[in-house]
Formats: sequence, structure tokens, C-alpha cells
Amino acid sequence: MTEQTPPLIEFPCDYPVKIIGDAEPDFESQVLQLVQQHVADFRPESLRRQPSRNGRFMSLRLVLPLTSEAQLQALFLDLKASDHVRMVL
Repeated sequence: MTEQTPPLIEFPCDYPVKIIGDAEPDFESQVLQLVQQHVADFRPESLRRQPSRNGRFMSLRLVLPLTSEAQLQALFLDLKASDHVRMVL
């Protein structure tokens, strides 16, 4: 008899995401455009910006209202495929 493990994330939920990329002028707008394609009710006030010490990279922290794991996976795939994004956590 096998036990099913409960899901690690219960949806819907507010999910924190950290996106790191080169500190280019259009990095933030490109990321937000991708996010808004997947998360219609994204709240811009949840956005936090953090440049790296040397100014080469920019980190964006967002809290996203997600409804399913499929939505999360699709968003992560698109972000990772972007030339502007170095890492998604």
C-alpha cells in the first residue's frame, strides 16, 4: 500500500519569486511583461528591486497570486527562456 504525499504547495496561494538578470534598462519591463501574461491579477506593489553590490545584476522579488502548479510551471519556463533572465528562484 502506498501513501500519497500531500502537495508541497497548496493552491491558490501568494507565491514569492526572485528573478535575477543583468542590470539593463529594459530588464524590469521585460520581466513584468512575462509575469503579466501568466498572472492577470499581479499586484505591482509587491515588487522589490535589489541591485547587486557592483551594479552588474538586478534582483526582482515578487509575490504572485497563483491558482495552480501548471500556472507556476508555465511562468517559470517562460522566465527561464528569456534572454533577460539569468536565474529564477
